[in-house]
Parts: sequence; C-alpha cells; structure tokens
Amino acid sequence: MSKPTVLVVDDEPDLVELVGLTLNRMNLETRSAGDLAGARALLLRESFDLCLTDMRLPDGDGLDLVAWIQENRPALPVAVITAHGNVEAAVRALKLGAFDFVSKPLDLGVMRKLVSTAIRLGAGAGAGADAAGGAAGGELEAPRRGAALVGHSATMQNVRSMIGRVARSQAPVYISGESGTGKELVARLVHESGPRHGGPFVPVNCGAIPTELMESELFGHKRGAFTGAVADSKGLVQSAEGGTLFLDEVADLPLHMQVKLLRVIQEKTVRPVGESRELPVDVRILSATHKDLATLVAQGRFREDLYYRINVIELRVPPLRERAEDIAELAEAIVERLARRLQVEPPALSPESLARLEVYPFPGNVRELENVLERAMTLCDGDAIEVEHIQLRDLARPRAAGAEAAHGDASLAASATDSDAAPATALGATGTAAAGGTAPLGSQLEEVERAAIVRALEQTRYNKTAAAKLLGMTFRALRYRIKKLGIE
Repeated sequence: MSKPTVLVVDDEPDLVELVGLTLNRMNLETRSAGDLAGARALLLRESFDLCLTDMRLPDGDGLDLVAWIQENRPALPVAVITAHGNVEAAVRALKLGAFDFVSKPLDLGVMRKLVSTAIRLGAGAGAGADAAGGAAGGELEAPRRGAALVGHSATMQNVRSMIGRVARSQAPVYISGESGTGKELVARLVHESGPRHGGPFVPVNCGAIPTELMESELFGHKRGAFTGAVADSKGLVQSAEGGTLFLDEVADLPLHMQVKLLRVIQEKTVRPVGESRELPVDVRILSATHKDLATLVAQGRFREDLYYRINVIELRVPPLRERAEDIAELAEAIVERLARRLQVEPPALSPESLARLEVYPFPGNVRELENVLERAMTLCDGDAIEVEHIQLRDLARPRAAGAEAAHGDASLAASATDSDAAPATALGATGTAAAGGTAPLGSQLEEVERAAIVRALEQTRYNKTAAAKLLGMTFRALRYRIKKLGIE
C-alpha cells in the first residue's frame, strides 16, 4: 500500500525542506510546488491526500488555490499557512472551505496533529477516488454511531447535507435554532461524521456554570491557584483534546470569558488558572444558542470579534413547525425509544392522534413533542395512543373550526398559517365576545396586538429586530410589548 502524499505549496525552500523532513518522519510522501500554476498542474496530474499551502505565493494568493481546490478537488483537504496573528486571513480561508490553518513560525507539534487529522479525513472521504474522477460531492458517510436525525423533509435533507460538508472541515461551526430543536444532536453528528470521531465529544452548557467557577471549569487550574485547589485539574477544553468541544448556550458566556475563548480559537492554546505559560490544545469548537447573537452583538452583550470567529460556518436547525411532514416519523421513533426505556411494547399512534400532532405548532419543538408523547404513554392503558391521550397546551392549540368565522378582526385569523394557532384561537374568542358586547375593548385590542406580534415573529423566525421593522416599531418597544402581553 502506497504512503499518503502531501502537496506542499510554498516559495521558501527552507520551509519546504522543514515540512518535508517532518512529514517524512511521519511516514508520508511529499511533493512541492513554488507557485499556484505549479500546484494546479500537480493536482491535475496526481492524487494527493492533503495540500498544505502558504497564503503568499509569487503568482497569487493561497486563497485562490483553496477556492480552486474546492471547485476541482472538493474531497481533498487543504490547510493554509498564515502569518502570525493574521487571523482574518485564516478565517477567510476557512470560509472558502479550507480544512484548517497553522501559523508561522511553524509549531511542528501543531502541524503534525493537523496533518494526522487531515490524512484520516482524506482516507475516509476517498480523496484519491475523487482525484481519479470519482464523485465530486465529497460528502461523508452517515455517522458511525449514536443517534440519527429523523425525518425526510426537504429541510432535514438540507441539514444532513450541511452536516456532511462541515464535518470535513476543522472550522468553528455555529449551530443556530430555537430551544428544543436538537442542536446538541446536530453537534454530535458533526463530530461523529468527521475525522475526530475517535476523540472525545465534550458538551458544555455555558449557562449552567457559575461565573466564579467558569474559568477554572473551562481551562483548568494548577494546584494552589486558589483556595481549594489541592491538585492540578484539567479543564473541559483540554478534556476535549483530539476531539470536539461543544459550547451550548454560548451567548451566556460573560464578557471576560469571551475574551479568553477568543484566544483559544485564534492561538489554539489554553492557560490554566495559576499557570505561567500557555499550553497547546487541539480541539474543534462547535457552539450553539437559541438567542440571536447578531442582536446581542448590536447591544454590546456579545463580542463582535468572537461572533465572527465562532460563526465561520453557520448551521441552522429548523423548528418543528417548518417540517410538520416529519412529525409522524418523529413521533413513532420517540414512542419506540420510550417503550424500550420502559421495557414495554410500543403503543401505536391512532390516525386521529397523529392528525392532531401534525396541526399543532410545537413552540417547544422536538423536546415538547417528546414530553407530549411521554405523557400520552402514561395515560394510555391500551395498545394505542388515542386523541384523548394527546394533551397540548391551550395557548398553542390548533384553531377551532369556528375560530376563522370570528367577528371583527377574524380576517387576520383567517389568513394565518397553522403556526399562528395561538393568535387565531384568541382572535376567534375575542370576536365572539365582541359580537355579544361582553368583552372589554382593552382585552380585544390586546388580543389583536398579540396576534400581530406573534405572526411577525414567526414570519421572521423569531428575529425580534426584523419583527420590529416589520411591525413599524423600535426593537425596544417590541420587547416591552412582548413582555407586557406575556408572549414569552
């Protein structure tokens, strides 16, 4: 079996020689090119397992080569060598599809780790097959273990495709989505689909760690660093060495910790509390939050520089109301899993119960669906879950048949989608009361206002800044009305 081959693209003979000697000790073959033209010619003629390119070349920019490889050899991992501190160039390379980056002066230990990871990726994705004219998609296989995404809607197919693409990179990924959509599951699938699947996956809920303990928990500490530090402790970042660190609810990080996280991402080093030097760390960082980070940046509550570092690639997880066609498949999978846990036969879901689930907007998303089904299984005393076992929240109950015929502002309800279930029901009740003259005018106006705000939020996917513009009011005014009307 032939040795993996690395193409080194750089016009500095000393650096090419240093990299070549290092890679030869790793039992790898190396070829070199001094410019873009030479690199493209070699890539067209031969098969490689990794391309390592400098950013500055005599006839162009390393970013041009990254873009060319993405178009012509998408299964080939490419890493860039950047000048020290030139993080902006590294981020641009990652956005173009680079696998990773290493800074000058070269840290050979960091480079060896990068190359090892990239070679595993090249072997798994079949870079050689692609170079010989195979599939150009470069999409990885399904995750090797663990849970899988359920659903075959177009939106979920897009999510799966995106997972396959981002798994091939080491770029930070920001997973956005509402609470309960399954952001941690998506993060696990990114980890398990990529070359780091053999390493640890370390999830961290940033909102659950007390502020005074956060630095020690994340970065570790030396013995005697503070009262109670009786021994050296490895932090969560170092615990993810060789694997993936998943920062859930990253928006909850206090500002002083955001600065420290930024350095971990840029320099790939960590300094434990009480340690005088920085230690190299090899982790991939995934982050997630249900909050609107762009709005938090505008409000000064989240660092803009950190936002652009963790958001090199954004992966949006859709809410359940955007993929209602997946509800039946999801419900059956959840019932089977709950039945295994309870060691009972899984009850069937009656057509009526499934129909009720499919028209409910599920503001709590998949997590709410799980809770509803767990409650239904508890109430079910037969071998089928019937519609009376499905208990849904009144606030988001599907529209009643008579709601759309309501008086007054019922036309607003009639134009609403299924995801507008709560305001439609409220408007129907208001209109009926108005017709009888029994409801106060203030209550009617509040219901109309609530319906309009909810509909604007859903149209903008709960982006409050965009919703405020849609409604013709300031962000501050919208936030006040949301709180006053009890929408959240």
